[in-house]
Amino acid sequence: MDIESKVGWRRAHHDPIYFAREYLDFQPHPGQVAWLNGSTGFENALITGNRWGKSEIQALKLIHRCIFQLRPIRYDRPRHYRAMNVSITLDQAQIVFSKILALLERNKKLNALVKKIRSTPYATIIFRNGSELSARTSANRGEYLLGHDYDYVNFDEVAYEPKPEAVVEGVIKMRLADRAGTLDYGSTPNGYNWFYHRQKLIQKDKRGFVYHGSSYENPFLPKESLDYLKQSMTPARAAQHIMGKFSSFEGRLIPEEFLRKAIDMGKGPRGPQEGKKYVHGWDLARKLTFTVGIVMDISEKPFQVVHIERYQRQWPEIIARIKSLYRIYGGDVLIDSTGIGDVVLSDLEDIGAEGFNFAGGNREKLLGNLERSFFSDETALYEQTVEQPDGSTWSLVDELRALDAAYINAGDGVCALALALWAAGTPSKIVIPAMAAVGGFR
Repeated sequence: MDIESKVGWRRAHHDPIYFAREYLDFQPHPGQVAWLNGSTGFENALITGNRWGKSEIQALKLIHRCIFQLRPIRYDRPRHYRAMNVSITLDQAQIVFSKILALLERNKKLNALVKKIRSTPYATIIFRNGSELSARTSANRGEYLLGHDYDYVNFDEVAYEPKPEAVVEGVIKMRLADRAGTLDYGSTPNGYNWFYHRQKLIQKDKRGFVYHGSSYENPFLPKESLDYLKQSMTPARAAQHIMGKFSSFEGRLIPEEFLRKAIDMGKGPRGPQEGKKYVHGWDLARKLTFTVGIVMDISEKPFQVVHIERYQRQWPEIIARIKSLYRIYGGDVLIDSTGIGDVVLSDLEDIGAEGFNFAGGNREKLLGNLERSFFSDETALYEQTVEQPDGSTWSLVDELRALDAAYINAGDGVCALALALWAAGTPSKIVIPAMAAVGGFR
């Protein structure tokens, strides 16, 4: 290594922004620069809107710390450094891990510092300097983390952890204690919960750095798309998911603990299985909205969501897709017939599809049944984030979190799930019949 290279490498050790630009071809935006410069305390909180770039910057920070083994010198142990990205599910933890691998691939010299990559018993990168970087889940109150020690931990989406106090205070902090390790929290806000109070405590006790980042700070996101999304959301939802600010979820219909339980009971997406009984719920698009289809296995309780899809397509394509999924899974099909009457139903006559009209108080009955199913532990689902054409993301879980007790903010996915649950518990002979369309499409 020549003198110029040595000087650059020494600078990269102390300057993660220089390291990002020179060695990873990564250009942090101003908000990410502020976070990297500020988050040097023992406990730091990164609170952002969706698509701010939280996963990317934490992936970079994990790489930087593992390569240069950043920690108090008095706790330095040659060829031994451990870092971890932890999250509520292993799938979520793998998001940052995958970005780490992608960043390392950008520079052959940095990639050469990787000794090996393991996928079992959990995803781990072992560097040639002795550092280990792993992706873990905080499930079961963090029991899978016991017995390990770490120099640096990033807790991703901590605001959605159902037992944060037990995981952080009872497990993670003790894993960091013997080497005065660093703990970062990164998450989109989720009401005035534990994470809200923790970031306030970090500021009050001067434990570290707290940064709030708006989605607008990401220069790669179209401003007009964010403006559109912001206008279509409730103020509380926009504040949290776009502006990165805490806002009350008072009036929320399904408490987080019931939603997390439904996710924990979920078995994930699955194809058709012999001997199983299925129902399909379809909420149909009205020009500016989305068509969402959900298939549930209702062979036994809790009923399992096994398939979710969402898009904007022309009616012939939607009808063809409804028939296609029916041929795959079989079962009963219930569609939202509000405003379209017999237009779609007549084309689905051959598969026996039924219609549900939301008018005349029927919508409240439908959503009331959905509410009951969650409080009765009858619904199991899985987390699936879908990237949208405008660069935003969508998930059924996020829609369920935004559903308010007044049933006002019910998204397309919520309605599709509610239709599937109605079909699951209602004999077809008493399904509320479709009504003729009144007026034009919405």
